[in-house]
Amino acid sequence: MARQTVEPTTSVQRVDQLNRHWHMSTNDHEIALTEIEFSIFRIFGAFNRWMDDLAACCQQDPEQLCNGMDFALLNVVRMHDRPKSISEMGRLLNRDDLPNLQYSIRKLTKAGLIKKLGAQGNKKGATYTTTELGVTATDKYVRYRRELLIPLTQAISEGDERMEQVANVLTLLSGIYDQAACVAATHRDI
Repeated sequence: MARQTVEPTTSVQRVDQLNRHWHMSTNDHEIALTEIEFSIFRIFGAFNRWMDDLAACCQQDPEQLCNGMDFALLNVVRMHDRPKSISEMGRLLNRDDLPNLQYSIRKLTKAGLIKKLGAQGNKKGATYTTTELGVTATDKYVRYRRELLIPLTQAISEGDERMEQVANVLTLLSGIYDQAACVAATHRDI
């Protein structure tokens, strides 16, 4: 009996054999979009863990821990060292969940990382700025980020160009999903 040889399969061949057709993806375009969405789910989880762990490293009082999203807001407040209103912060982060933003603002204020200013010519209300403690925390955040994350991203071949392309695609997708959400909101049955 002759011995059969089995050709090793490459990773590309193995990927092509996966069944990616299911209720969310029945054609090539839907498969590609579903793969992007699953990647976004995974990056969202990983990014939140990163932000939470990094935020924990940057705080002095373990009793008043702000989470990663609170620190994202803190960094936005510090952006350009200029006071910002809650609506401006929401716009910069593409968030419309004002009650959650207000809750984060209260946490950051209670932790002494930001302070409330007067309306400063803004008809919509108060603005917020970072305190000395907030500047120290965001500086520490930047140092940890440079030490822990930047070396990993620099290891990506042609990393700067690739990251710029990814950022552009994600920005476009953000607009597409916002538009689709707007259309979906107009077609709700309830």
